[in-house]
Amino acid sequence: MKKILTCKQQQAADQYTISQEGIASIDLMEKAATLMTEEIIRRWSSEYRMVCFAGAGNNGGDALAIARMLYMRGYEVEVFLFNPYGKISEETATNARRLQEVGCLNYTEVTSSFKTPTLTEQDVVIDGLFGIGLNRSLEGGFAAVVSLINASPAQVVAIDIPSGLMGEDNSTIKRQYVVRANLTLTVHSPKLAFLFSENEEYIGEWVVLDAGISKTFTEKTASPYYIIEQEDLIPLIKPRKRFAHKGEFGHTLLIAGSYGMGGCAVLAARAAMRAGTGLVTVHAPQKNVVILQTAVPEAVVSVDIHEALFTYPIETTTYDAVGIGPGLGTDVLTATAIGQVFSQSDMPLVIDADALNICSKHPALLKKIPQNSILTPHLGEFERLVGDCSNTFERLNKAKSLATEHKIYIVLKGAWTAIVTPEGDCFFNTSGNPGMAVGGSGDVLTGILTSLLAQGYSPLDTCKIGVYLHGLAGDIASYQKGEIGMTAGDIVEAIPQAWQALIPQKRTSHI
Repeated sequence: MKKILTCKQQQAADQYTISQEGIASIDLMEKAATLMTEEIIRRWSSEYRMVCFAGAGNNGGDALAIARMLYMRGYEVEVFLFNPYGKISEETATNARRLQEVGCLNYTEVTSSFKTPTLTEQDVVIDGLFGIGLNRSLEGGFAAVVSLINASPAQVVAIDIPSGLMGEDNSTIKRQYVVRANLTLTVHSPKLAFLFSENEEYIGEWVVLDAGISKTFTEKTASPYYIIEQEDLIPLIKPRKRFAHKGEFGHTLLIAGSYGMGGCAVLAARAAMRAGTGLVTVHAPQKNVVILQTAVPEAVVSVDIHEALFTYPIETTTYDAVGIGPGLGTDVLTATAIGQVFSQSDMPLVIDADALNICSKHPALLKKIPQNSILTPHLGEFERLVGDCSNTFERLNKAKSLATEHKIYIVLKGAWTAIVTPEGDCFFNTSGNPGMAVGGSGDVLTGILTSLLAQGYSPLDTCKIGVYLHGLAGDIASYQKGEIGMTAGDIVEAIPQAWQALIPQKRTSHI
């Protein structure tokens, strides 16, 4: 599981590497610059001019080292080192000297005003103005330089982080003075801000490079932020015995689908079965029975007393896991029944969609949710629960507060879906694609998560495996159908292939 360190922790990791592992700061910079230069060369030929904007700090030193390496590889390079206060870091001074020693003549040290270059489509800007040490919004001359870059047709490569952007909380910055990069080359680990949707236009594509920062420091440094990758999940998956029977894989109950929204129940039920549960029961209103028994013949249907709504608080103790919410509507009778389910349940629930919307209308219901339940809101549903959020960092902190207060898990759905635990830890998912932004995709996730809970996975492992499996099935569906035009049903049908991709396959010979 990869940790995401804060910017202060990443700065401390650099210092630890220098002091404890005998690597000089200038050599660490040289290694990082070498890796970044190779990435740039892979993408742009020497037909492009490289225009480097370097600041006085070590981020500028990285940019100057890259400029030197590109110059030595035959690129036309123009460099501007901004030093308005007459003070630059030792490493930046060293790299400025090295650049001039190799014969680069297009070098200007800017102390006040300067003649701005004309940037064209044949230029690549190397943004090394500011790195992760920035603690305030850009202004004055630096804001003007950023405006120049952003107004140009040039491609932009940001070193470590786009200038003007902070690594975590960007609630106070002036976004018009943040460099809009096409590519961000960062060292050691992504910055938390890279995972926030509102920052995508500034970061562009991002690549993490291993410059040899101490792994010992990372291992012993506490962080609440992690990235889930496929290899992290394989040890969590329960093997199946040859003589297993359906009772060993759990009985899943789904309370889903008012009249007219029966498709939500169908998708959730099909997903639960594809995710591996032994048996699925769907509690549904009378008018949805034919739909369910036709579309999902493998499922048992429990019929509500109401013809169109969920109104009867079905006994849940005989089931191994319960998912509730998809397509239920927010009628007062349904709200009452949901409150009764919350109150009588002695097991964690998977709570989605209209069950969440009912909680936002009746906040007292949150206190009735069983501990270790899993809530799966999209951004709109989440803000209806906690109020408007100005950015993702604030939203994440509100999710932490809600999860720790009620001892629940919150799955904030979207790109880089975040799993927030009752302890306040955050796990970001790496699978999935924009093609999954379709109606019914969340119902599929509800079915997968409830199925995994029924199979005996812990709530945390359920979240990790379920969210990744859902995204991986979406990736497979996207490959087969294309991002534009794929449906939630395509995601369901790809779940078995996602399991095959996730679990190392063993061949068994039969005599």
